[in-house]
Amino acid sequence: QVQLVESGGGLVQAGGSLRLSCAASGRTFSSYLMGWFRQAPGKEREFVATINWSGVTTYYADSVKGRFTISRDTTKNTLYLRMNSLKPEDTAVYYCAAGLPSVPTTAREYDYWGQGTQVTVSS
Repeated sequence: QVQLVESGGGLVQAGGSLRLSCAASGRTFSSYLMGWFRQAPGKEREFVATINWSGVTTYYADSVKGRFTISRDTTKNTLYLRMNSLKPEDTAVYYCAAGLPSVPTTAREYDYWGQGTQVTVSS
């Protein structure tokens, strides 16, 4: 089992920045591929970014590419999402996830999820 706890969400003006954190505990954090997803009201949960076990390989949704950066610190068992140049359309609950997905951009492929943290971007 892996337990995931997100933090760092909040209210920010358009153009601002936030850094989300996801603290992991339980089974070996470094064994899993990690991802960030988000879900806005009335919408499906969507892929944001993913990172492999070593932190070398990352992949982003087109909507966040160049603005968001995913990283992980295996010594601290923590996953991060640095979000710059935020837009109102980035408003959502952000979730971190862990697993061994065949398709890393698909939410149902992940085994473990955090409770989510709200990000609200005002215009």
